[in-house]
Formats: sequence, structure tokens, C-alpha cells
Amino acid sequence: MSSVLRSYKGIFPTVGERVYLDPSSVLVGDITLGDDASIWPLVAARGDVNHIRIGQRSNIQDGSVLHVTHKNKENPEGYPLLIGDDVTVGHKVMLHGCTIGNKVLVGMGAIVLDGAIIEDEVMVGAGSLVPPGKRLESGFLYVGSPVKQARPLKEAERAFLQKSSDNYVVTKNEYIAELEG
Repeated sequence: MSSVLRSYKGIFPTVGERVYLDPSSVLVGDITLGDDASIWPLVAARGDVNHIRIGQRSNIQDGSVLHVTHKNKENPEGYPLLIGDDVTVGHKVMLHGCTIGNKVLVGMGAIVLDGAIIEDEVMVGAGSLVPPGKRLESGFLYVGSPVKQARPLKEAERAFLQKSSDNYVVTKNEYIAELEG
């Protein structure tokens, strides 16, 4: 895992308990992963000019890119990347300096830009674009480019948000068990 976790200016990522890091992923700098999180093949995460926080039981799927926005005169705090608990980030997603609440699903190929806020219990459809500064209200499905509120989530969809996270915890545990032999 030493090649997966890399320092930037002497700061290494911090990893919680029972975390799975695929050997092909790269995490650099000020990144914290909560317990039972999973990082899948070819994920690139750079906590270099700001920080990244990934919550418990969240999964970042294959080919996703996670980055932040630097601090500057116009925006003294910049935009860190904050990902809550039980979040499923689909394959090939781009998250840049945004905030994602708990029990969120970000569909494959979606892009979420600086200062965007996704509240708890939201589904973002595959291929959607969440523009800078946009807030997605809890309890809804959002789709499109740019993203628009499509409809309230059905009860089965709300339940799926937790189920998706739970399924990835089971899968990452299987991967860890195989690695431990």
C-alpha cells in the first residue's frame, strides 16, 4: 500500500479501520478515510492544495477522480472535498471541491464541481453535471447536464442508498480476506 498512499509536503493520507485500497489507486496528501471505506481500481485522489475527507462505509468506484480547490484571496478557504458516510460514488465520477452528505449515490460518469453541495439522501443520475455552487436538496433524484431536480425519491430508492453502501462493505471485506490469504 505504500505506493498507493503518497505524501505531499510531508502529509500522508490517514486511513481508518478495515479500509480497502486497491493497489492501482493513488491517494496523495491530506486525505482521511473513515472506517470501512473502499477505494477501487484506478481512483486518483489529490489532497494537495486542500483536504479530502471520505466518511465511513463510503465507496469510491473505479476510475473516479477526486480533487480540491486551492485557497486564494477571493476564496480564503478554497474548496475541500467532503464526502459523508454511506456514500456510493459510481465508476468514472469527477468530484472537485464539493460537499456530499450522507447516504448519497453519485451515478457513473457524473461531474460535481466547486462549491456544490449535495444534501443527505440524494441520487445523482449517471452522466449528470452539477455546476459550481449548486445545492441539491435532500430526498430527490437529480439528472441532466446541468442537473435538474427530477422527482422525489421513492421509498425503495431511499432504502437502496443504504443497501448500496452495505453491499460495498461486504465486497471490500471479501477483497481484504483474499489479500490476507
